[in-house]
Amino acid sequence: MSVQYRNNVKVVGDGSATLVFSHGFGCDQTMWCYLVDHFTNRFRVVLYDLVGAGQSDLTAYDPEKYSSLDGYAQDLAEIIDEFAIGPVIVVGHSVSAMIGALTDRAHRGRINAHVMIGPSPCYVDSGDYVGGFKLEDIRSLLDTLDSNYLGWSSTMAPVIMGAPGQPALGETLTNSFCRTDPEIAKQFARVTFMSDNRDDVIGLETPTLILQSTDDIIAPVAVGEYLHQILPNSTLCLVANVGHCPHMSVPSACSEAMDSFLSRWTEGDDGR
Repeated sequence: MSVQYRNNVKVVGDGSATLVFSHGFGCDQTMWCYLVDHFTNRFRVVLYDLVGAGQSDLTAYDPEKYSSLDGYAQDLAEIIDEFAIGPVIVVGHSVSAMIGALTDRAHRGRINAHVMIGPSPCYVDSGDYVGGFKLEDIRSLLDTLDSNYLGWSSTMAPVIMGAPGQPALGETLTNSFCRTDPEIAKQFARVTFMSDNRDDVIGLETPTLILQSTDDIIAPVAVGEYLHQILPNSTLCLVANVGHCPHMSVPSACSEAMDSFLSRWTEGDDGR
């Protein structure tokens, strides 16, 4: 099976560096439509669907392989090897920020930078660490997903999106959640919300832009501040936004922050 078919890979744009856009839980590559056109005149842009999402090949889904985020990181490495040219910047939303970090750890030097949008290395509060959820909250969420995935999606997608005054975005996310195979979504949710990648990201030296919404039910500001402290070459940018998807609800604010961060790759520098 080809990587392109497995992950529904699309390549657009033109440039000497590559942006690889990797979506979050319940989403697919179409969620980047509000942001991606801004970059296609300067970058080669690679879009793909995580296996189990969007138009990916569902027959490629292996519960054992994807029982941890490492399976998704392996796929991302293969996509980069086959479709990227020049310096590579991974733009990862939510859980895909950690997939990018895991890929970076496993393939040192292959990724030149990260743009992490609403990232979280651990969703569960632990000691002094604030992840935003108590363990019992996560277990309750997963139990609800197991018993009524479509009902949970219809209720929670608009809350996750936030974006007051833009109800169509909540509907877009709801439809995306509901298109995802429920059994795959249940396992991916468990992998996502029960993962603890703090040891994987601490000290990661790759230049990183952290884009965090000022009001995010999934990834609170404290998580962005934590990542900024442990990533030595990071920049934290708080985006005035309610919700977990600022690349959809306030794309101009995200593109402005990204332009500043990415300027080194459009000016001929390799970013190192």
